[in-house]
Amino acid sequence: MLVALEEKGAAYRAVPVAPGTTRAPAHQALHPFGRVPTIEHGAFRLYETQAILRYIERTCPAPALTPRDPQAGGRMDQLMNVNDWYLFQGVANVIVFERLLAPRLLGRAADENAIVAAMPMAHAVFEQLARELADRPYFVGEAVSLADLLIAPQLDFFSEAAEWGPLTARRANVRAWLERMRARPSLGATTRERVVAMAQRAA
Repeated sequence: MLVALEEKGAAYRAVPVAPGTTRAPAHQALHPFGRVPTIEHGAFRLYETQAILRYIERTCPAPALTPRDPQAGGRMDQLMNVNDWYLFQGVANVIVFERLLAPRLLGRAADENAIVAAMPMAHAVFEQLARELADRPYFVGEAVSLADLLIAPQLDFFSEAAEWGPLTARRANVRAWLERMRARPSLGATTRERVVAMAQRAA
């Protein structure tokens, strides 16, 4: 979401959500299912990342992050769903959580059995991402799209896990794409460190 705002050059303020407060009434007034992110634009409120990204695209139309070609747009939408339902569900939410977040946030070792069980699906997802990307600079063509902006932060974090190596060893195009995305000012402006700093200033 923040990456899209940066791509648009839009002004925004990041507001922190403290761990353990997503079920509080104040947060559930913004997101009834107690998750993040949410957005407030004047009196308008919205939740769910894909909905927010498309709202940003509609309210800040330039530069365009949705291809005009209907087939490219369909591929973009498909990839955004691949991110939500396959890259995150059952892959990143297991491997990244166990390998990176459990030791850092919970102070426990990774559940290696859970990671091993998730790897076949992870290989299937990464293979599909590599196939969809092919030799294009971005997922749906020559220009960056909402699909790139949704997937890039996920894979940027994923790349810190030991499993990144085996998953991308024969998928060099995915590695090259991530480096291309990291070179964009929008990703540089929304690193975890910078987002934490923005949230602290807004608190």
